[in-house]
Amino acid sequence: MSFRIVIPARYQATRLPGKPLRDLAGKPLIQHVHERALESGAEEILIATDDERIRDAAEGFGAAVCMTRTDHSNGTERLGEVIEKMGWPDEAVIVNLQGDEPLMPPECLRQVAEVLTAHPECAMSTLYAALDDPEDMFDPHVVKLVANRDDEALYFSRAPIPWWRERFGEAPDADLSEPPTPFMRHIGLYAYRADFGRDYGKLTPSPLEQMESLEQLRALWHGYRIAVAEAVQLPPAGVDTEGDLERVRRQLTSQKVG
Repeated sequence: MSFRIVIPARYQATRLPGKPLRDLAGKPLIQHVHERALESGAEEILIATDDERIRDAAEGFGAAVCMTRTDHSNGTERLGEVIEKMGWPDEAVIVNLQGDEPLMPPECLRQVAEVLTAHPECAMSTLYAALDDPEDMFDPHVVKLVANRDDEALYFSRAPIPWWRERFGEAPDADLSEPPTPFMRHIGLYAYRADFGRDYGKLTPSPLEQMESLEQLRALWHGYRIAVAEAVQLPPAGVDTEGDLERVRRQLTSQKVG
């Protein structure tokens, strides 16, 4: 199976400015992300950025870089510009690896590409993990997912979905054991067919996308299908804050020691 990886990277992160270039165990964060991509077996890997500081750092550790516009509202739009510039064929599978995921398992990168390849009727694919913690269920920073019987997404939300009427009145201490259908925590990793990735930015942003601040809802709003699968390995949380950066430093240090 053949797939490519694009790593969108912005310098101006709201909660952690300069995030891609922050030091992480002696390397910029974006280099760790690129190394995870290299371990996946992708045939081509590009870092997509609108910032020359990120370009210079990436080229310094041997990464290929595609400079993009500054007006993209999300990483998928940036990926679409890369697809257009590179002239990749419509049927090519492109994995969107966010630039703040230095511990993303390479197995998940391969898996999300395999899921899309196995679902030719879908324009996108993504992964999820089981969700059984009430605090996570009612945490708006944890995105939830509901799928149909064909393993295609019905909806994504920051709210607790599906709403378990019999138990959720007890939140935040609701008993999530033995639900009629498993609860799913969305993992923000996507694969796209190149033709859809190229056209995504031309689609009108949807009100659901704007309300939830979830870019994948634009695809569902316009009738595109998204294949989903349970991740073969649970990715650790990405880096959004100084605390996250320190957590990942400790994890990388413990891996070296081990």
